[in-house]
Amino acid sequence: MQPRNMSMSGVVDLAAVKAAQEAKAKAEQARAEAARTGGTGAVSPADLVIDVDEAGFERDVLQRSTEVPVVIDFWAEWCEPCKQLSPVLERLAVEYNGRFLLAKIDVDANQMLMQQFGIQGIPAVFAVVAGQALPLFQGAAGEAQIRQTLDQLVQVAEQRFGLTGLAVDPEAEPGAAPAADEVPAGPYDSLLEAAASALDGNDLDGAVQAYKNVLAEDPAHPEAKLGLAQAELLRRVRDMDPQQVRKDAAEKPGDVPAQIAAADLDLAGGHVEDAFGRLVDTVARTAGDDREAARVRLLELFDVVGADHPAVVAARRALARALF
Repeated sequence: MQPRNMSMSGVVDLAAVKAAQEAKAKAEQARAEAARTGGTGAVSPADLVIDVDEAGFERDVLQRSTEVPVVIDFWAEWCEPCKQLSPVLERLAVEYNGRFLLAKIDVDANQMLMQQFGIQGIPAVFAVVAGQALPLFQGAAGEAQIRQTLDQLVQVAEQRFGLTGLAVDPEAEPGAAPAADEVPAGPYDSLLEAAASALDGNDLDGAVQAYKNVLAEDPAHPEAKLGLAQAELLRRVRDMDPQQVRKDAAEKPGDVPAQIAAADLDLAGGHVEDAFGRLVDTVARTAGDDREAARVRLLELFDVVGADHPAVVAARRALARALF
């Protein structure tokens, strides 16, 4: 499986949404199975740092990344900075007590993985979350910077993917963690799977309905709320003529529907700040029904991105200033 970058910014990425749903479901199922069987699924501290090669990459990194964030340390014996960085990462893996798993990859013995990740020099550190890879940093880094990066990683993994990490038992024998092959299905797994399948088939109407079916039973379901907001956005922009939409928005700054359409297009293209800024400006210079329409669409776009995105926090403050 070819690794690919995963944005931590929260812009529209259907593959990431689907992966998040699947990862959360697997994490919840694993915890439910451990509770049902009376087991803890605990690993020993020694199991938090593993050596990985090309043959075991899918099993040890990609599959494990649906349970816990996997941090990859690309190193080589001849690399002096690696000899300084690797012990820090190993110590932090134990200190973080299962919040992430450290996988060490010798680039000399695993050239294909080095090429797949596009690594130009070492040390290089990546993370894989729910099967998706993202670069963390390259070269020597101070411990404070490393901690800050790891804190952000575990926060995103927990909030967006439901990955709370591995239970660690200091007395557990290395390699003794039990693996649950079969776990009970969650109450909405089939509906979420239907939504994911519809998205894969570009059936946006079907995806919207599937997410609505989940929300009819559980109005606060986070994956369904996020998926519905994104599917509805993509459905709105599906038949747009981007050139015409942008032309109308530029030529008619007072046309609220034109500004709303352009904001949708901005966000679908990943231009988060542009979309939010456009609607905040529209709210500021309008009144009555026009202002309400722009405000409501802005709140809907917040749902697409997620409440923890920095641009949402900033835009909420800007919206408050525009309204009051």
